[in-house]
Amino acid sequence: MREPGLFKPALLWLLLLAPLFFSTYGFATWVTSQRSDVGTLVFDWETHMPFWAWTIVPYWSIDLLYGFSLLLPTTRHELKQHALRLLSAQLIAVSCFLIWPLRFTFERPELDGVFGWLFAVLAGFDKPFNQAPSLHIALLVILWVMYQRHTQGVWRWLVHGWFALIGISVLTTYQHHFIDLPTGALAGWLCVWLWPVQHPSPLLNARLTRDPKRWRLGLRYGLGALVLAIIAFAAGGSALWILWLAASLGLIAANYLVLGAAGFQKRADGRLTPAARWLYAPYLTAAWVNSRLWTRKHPQPDLIVDNVWLGRIPTPREQQPFKAILDLCAELPINPQGRAYQSIPVLDLIAPTPAECLHAAHAIERLRCNGPLLVCCALGYSRSATAVAAWLLHTERAATVADALAIIRTARADVVLHPAHRAALEGLPHAR
Repeated sequence: MREPGLFKPALLWLLLLAPLFFSTYGFATWVTSQRSDVGTLVFDWETHMPFWAWTIVPYWSIDLLYGFSLLLPTTRHELKQHALRLLSAQLIAVSCFLIWPLRFTFERPELDGVFGWLFAVLAGFDKPFNQAPSLHIALLVILWVMYQRHTQGVWRWLVHGWFALIGISVLTTYQHHFIDLPTGALAGWLCVWLWPVQHPSPLLNARLTRDPKRWRLGLRYGLGALVLAIIAFAAGGSALWILWLAASLGLIAANYLVLGAAGFQKRADGRLTPAARWLYAPYLTAAWVNSRLWTRKHPQPDLIVDNVWLGRIPTPREQQPFKAILDLCAELPINPQGRAYQSIPVLDLIAPTPAECLHAAHAIERLRCNGPLLVCCALGYSRSATAVAAWLLHTERAATVADALAIIRTARADVVLHPAHRAALEGLPHAR
């Protein structure tokens, strides 16, 4: 169902965004044209990139798709989030153009006819500056997300094909060098992540943590991101892909310092949002490998009591014996494949709060009615073990925190609970 009265706010957003686009983009072009220190970043293989004049049509089409995209949202919230994504992309890209200007270096062949006219009109506004990150690609990501959300069947496949063609056209029209594409995609996904439709914005409850351990971990990830960025720029060439990992670690640092577990945008079905998957992809790969390495000698879950099991985040095959899953892992996705499932995301190496422990205890008691229940986190040693201990205390299966830990360690000896985990458990009602 579409909310009534959306045309007017959509038109107002367009009347704001369109002049802002042309004015800020043109201003960045003018400023860069006055500078004498504008550099280039071109890979040798790009000299073999073909020029296809006809791809100016899909290249230009993004302007039309931009305008129509504001008519697609079915709620005011979706419209606002989409408009904020477009606005954020503009601000991010133009800021980068002013801070780190680059110039396009290839000469286009002479053209006539319709294609020649389209290139001439484009050249009247779009000078060979404003390169990385490509605003065209950033907007492409945002619009692609919107259009595929509101299409299905054959129309969705047509959307995918046309937007892929637009992505290729930024190279085959000699508008951008390759470096502009991944940086533009990164900017686009960042905007989608900042303004989600089905989740609260990660900025909504952002606050600087007072937890010393979160500070230590956040600063370590931030330092790692800085070091990797320096290495990428110093090495250049293909090493620039390291910037993706640097950006990923930078967001992890923000999660520990400011955003919390919500920054991973783990959905109620156990999966991460598409934006989170792309932005965190290098980190997620490393985190998954790390979870397999740490548990390689003991990959199987362990029965604690009353059909409640404790283990690492499972693969689809490892889920087979279970009818329900309680997931304490914030950073790794899971596909519960139709099982009863609940996610209580907690940051890695951080103890759950007493409120999260109580929430987990209630969830375990409810979910175990479905049959064998797996309580998991990345390794199955700390966050999930704390949740099981909270359940043992809450249901009076254990009289004290020490008793609860003894029950768990009898079944799973490698469990690691630090003083912060114990403190969270002692904060539970009636826990001793």
